[in-house]
Amino acid sequence: MGTNIKIDVHHLTRVEGHGNIVVNVADGKVEKCEWRVPEAPRFFEAMVRGRHYSEVARITSRICGICSIGHTLASIKATENALGIPVSPQTVKLRRLTKHAENVDSHTVHVLFLAAPDLLGVPSVFPLVPTHGEVVRRALRLKRFGHEWGSLLAGRTTHPTRLVPGGFAELPTTADLKKLRQRFMEELVPEFEQILPVVASLADKFPSFERPTEFMALHSEQEYGLYDGDVQTVTPDGVKKLYPVADYRKCTNEYVHPFSTAKYTKNRMASYMAGALARFNNNYDQLHPEAKKLAALLGLKPLCFNPYQNTVAQVVEIAHSVHESLGLLDELIADGVRPEEPNKPTKHGAGASA
Repeated sequence: MGTNIKIDVHHLTRVEGHGNIVVNVADGKVEKCEWRVPEAPRFFEAMVRGRHYSEVARITSRICGICSIGHTLASIKATENALGIPVSPQTVKLRRLTKHAENVDSHTVHVLFLAAPDLLGVPSVFPLVPTHGEVVRRALRLKRFGHEWGSLLAGRTTHPTRLVPGGFAELPTTADLKKLRQRFMEELVPEFEQILPVVASLADKFPSFERPTEFMALHSEQEYGLYDGDVQTVTPDGVKKLYPVADYRKCTNEYVHPFSTAKYTKNRMASYMAGALARFNNNYDQLHPEAKKLAALLGLKPLCFNPYQNTVAQVVEIAHSVHESLGLLDELIADGVRPEEPNKPTKHGAGASA
């Protein structure tokens, strides 16, 4: 007789959001396997209708408190595409720098506060304080640095106020950026380097599991897919397909299940994966050389089909964001931050971004 298993986990802990897992196995066969999102519908699409274009990004930033900057930038870029609002090279560099800040902030939360306890066999980060106190303190300092870095550029990291269509409501000064770069070298880089041996020691604790699937991410030949690009997917056979960002509905293909308030998506396969591992698999060539070195050290290479390695990919992306940001800071400091007013609309129409 086969195995009978029933799993019913309500409100899975240490995830960014709310979710339930329901699994029924009867006589060794999986009868039900459901990922349920029980959050109340939030109706952002309805909320932004009829609003002035300057208000939309302030609303969409509330989609998530951890990744507010990403939602803000995507909304702003769609607005700019619809209304023909140009942006300067300086604005693009500062926006990319801001997105890197969020990347460091958010990935630190996931890797060191949400995932690490599982790998060390404890229920949360708090039991690690007496056993791994310095690691926890370093993690807090990394998190704080990313948050302060984002707030310097965006006004605040959670629900940013300075990111607006056409530019910035208020710009950092060249002196601000010089001080930030100094803090990179004195605080961020040493702290990150000190945490890497701990991460490396945990890399082999992830389950050895592969699930061949489709990976979807932004892609651009000019930069790693964090701020700009079109939508690219890659399937297990290595075949890549690029979709113009305006055609995002052709690859996202949303649908609903009665047991979940969140929509599901699929494209060329039954489902697809987004996030750090998807970006890594689609954009490895665009990674900073130092991030590629770290990926090799941690044993991560494309195409990787182990979803648990998403956490390792996040560590690699932190390295990418740190080193790319140093380059952006050097360019901005060398040029000097020039006063710029946000540009205004030149037309009306439709626009998309991601």
